[in-house]
Amino acid sequence: MARPRKPLLSRDRIVEAASALVDAEGLDAVSTRRLAAVLGVSGPSLYNHFRNKDEILDAVADAVSVQVDLSMFEASDPRDWRAALHDWALSYRAALAAHPHIVPVLARGPGRRPAGLRVADAVFGAMVGAGWPPAQATRIGALMRYFITGSALGSFARGFVDDESAYDPADYPHLGQAHLLAERGREVDEGAFETGLRALLDGLALQYEEYARPTETVRRAPKRP
Repeated sequence: MARPRKPLLSRDRIVEAASALVDAEGLDAVSTRRLAAVLGVSGPSLYNHFRNKDEILDAVADAVSVQVDLSMFEASDPRDWRAALHDWALSYRAALAAHPHIVPVLARGPGRRPAGLRVADAVFGAMVGAGWPPAQATRIGALMRYFITGSALGSFARGFVDDESAYDPADYPHLGQAHLLAERGREVDEGAFETGLRALLDGLALQYEEYARPTETVRRAPKRP
């Protein structure tokens, strides 16, 4: 009786296995030897698809970028630039929150990653199309990436232990409820992100009249999301 054939090794299988390792154990868990063992292949066979570990991690990062919604930047979408940035930021952060260990790779920028470059192209194109000068559109893209990836690097709320005795009122008179933050981590962190995002967009809206120039593709005046 013929033995069942193993699935053919492919870039997708390697990226899927590497993504699972990163999600479960972090970036340091990924090595060509470990991946080969997980996939049931010899180590050198991975080099038919990737030159090194860094290329594999780039592919894992790009697989996360694919999950980010860019529909709000399409020309046919009715959302103005402010609403588009708001909704994109929520989608981007949700993708990063689902895969926090890969955030340091994404924070370095898109490099040559196709999906990451599509994100950058969509944001820049939409901002220029809305009337922002190219230089300021570049700054907006950078600002949003700093804010979103920074928020995904760690949890503010879960940085406090849930032990009330750790916050002696004699030493920390204003942290009497800090031990409750960890159990409300998602609520606190998502609320903080939304607060910061609205403040950021409010600031950009104040600059819009100063920087924006009329174009044929300018979208409607921004409404607060």
